[in-house]
Amino acid sequence: MLFRQLFDRESCTYTYLLADEASRAAVIIDPVFEHHLRDAALIRELELNLLFSLDTHAHADHITGAWLLKRAFGSKITLSRRYDATGVDVPVDHGALIEFGAHALEVRATPGHTAGCVTYVAGSRALAFPGDTLLIRGAGRTDFQEGSAETMYRSIREQIFSLPEGCSLYPAHDYSGRTVTTVGEEIKHNPRVGGDANLTDFVGYMENLNLPHPRKLEIAVPANLRCGRPEDERERAVPTAWGPVVTSYAGVPQIGAEWVLQHRDVVHVLDVRTPEEFDGGELGRISGAQSIPLAELPARVAEVPRDKPVVCVCRSGKRSARATLMLRERGFTDAANLVGGMIRVRATT
Repeated sequence: MLFRQLFDRESCTYTYLLADEASRAAVIIDPVFEHHLRDAALIRELELNLLFSLDTHAHADHITGAWLLKRAFGSKITLSRRYDATGVDVPVDHGALIEFGAHALEVRATPGHTAGCVTYVAGSRALAFPGDTLLIRGAGRTDFQEGSAETMYRSIREQIFSLPEGCSLYPAHDYSGRTVTTVGEEIKHNPRVGGDANLTDFVGYMENLNLPHPRKLEIAVPANLRCGRPEDERERAVPTAWGPVVTSYAGVPQIGAEWVLQHRDVVHVLDVRTPEEFDGGELGRISGAQSIPLAELPARVAEVPRDKPVVCVCRSGKRSARATLMLRERGFTDAANLVGGMIRVRATT
């Protein structure tokens, strides 16, 4: 099974991408709204077919990217039916199965952090995703969203600690840079619920955390009960682009050669090859392109016009990717790299 662990630095949220390598069917767990371009780029680059976006619960510290991913890929939004949220395609509860190719995730209801928390368990029981119910050497807070320390204790003990001790646990958050734990580790070492802790110990610990409420609580929870769909779709996070620009997983805005050649009059082409390549190279050049070698671009950036979107090009698209990022760093918001460079242009013409 293909597996990727992704991270949002602001909320310390982990997003997980799982896929069946043979069929390329995929699911994503706990996507973050602001990272939908990153996630979409990875899905496209790995040539996956995203079937489901799964949230372990209605988060209070960030907004889910489920709606944006559905818009991009047609994936089905999955959330616990206990929230009665709008926009959910597959409301799940304890015992449900989410199938993708030859793999499946079992849904285990693990309320306590919120009333609708679930844990997704791989069919092999080699790995599980407990959301905020059980963290690495910790557990999610229980002081809002119908939280209950007593309920969480039972969820952890009955639904998570009953998994094989070697089962790897991938939580929704970690604030110390830790990435994975196991059931056995948490049974032995979790300071809140492990070892000889009983219900009284756990409740006493949880009721004295004295944590401030998450900064985005009043925004995130209502948005997540809409599965991340903005209240006013005219205020979407994704602006209308000047062309079919796609951001790569490396974070580079990119555009195809065929579109650029067909819309030559609406873009400014910046060629960052050496003068020798630009003037006499075997790949030729795009008509009307401006020549500024990459090494000279920082000192000559003022020469690049700002009245049109800028498309950077080089031999293969590697140097021009760096040029694109340079321009973006200097305020050129409508700048993109020509994928494949002049090699792709030559193959297109």
